[in-house]
Amino acid sequence: MKLSSIPFNKLMYLYMGTSNFQSDFHYYKSVLGGKLHWVFDRFGAKVAAFEIGEGSLILIEDHLIPPTCMPIYEVTDLNPTEIELRKRGWKEEAGPFGIPNGPCYLFQDTSGNSVVFFENVRPTAAEDSYRDEDNEYRIL
Repeated sequence: MKLSSIPFNKLMYLYMGTSNFQSDFHYYKSVLGGKLHWVFDRFGAKVAAFEIGEGSLILIEDHLIPPTCMPIYEVTDLNPTEIELRKRGWKEEAGPFGIPNGPCYLFQDTSGNSVVFFENVRPTAAEDSYRDEDNEYRIL
């Protein structure tokens, strides 16, 4: 598979650090009027997904040190994307590793900004898990 000059598809998430999860949760939900998609406490971290406008969801997570805003992009097929980007001089910081949606890579640009890309093999994994009222990691 030959990639176009633009390797990523949709910007799915903006991953943001929080120093006070409850305060930021309240801010995104009540002050900004964000629509909560899901919230979990798992692997020693709390994370919540909010829709505050068209486009990407905002993910607040208490294991990232603020101010952090990490874009997370979807790709059509992880392996060919990774191979083609390596040919262009790209190197991963971490990966492949898993997120609920599927496998991903983390990299840093030349200024040190972190960016993630993933293959969306389980597009509704977090939402499905959140709807399961017996899920012990679900909050609220």
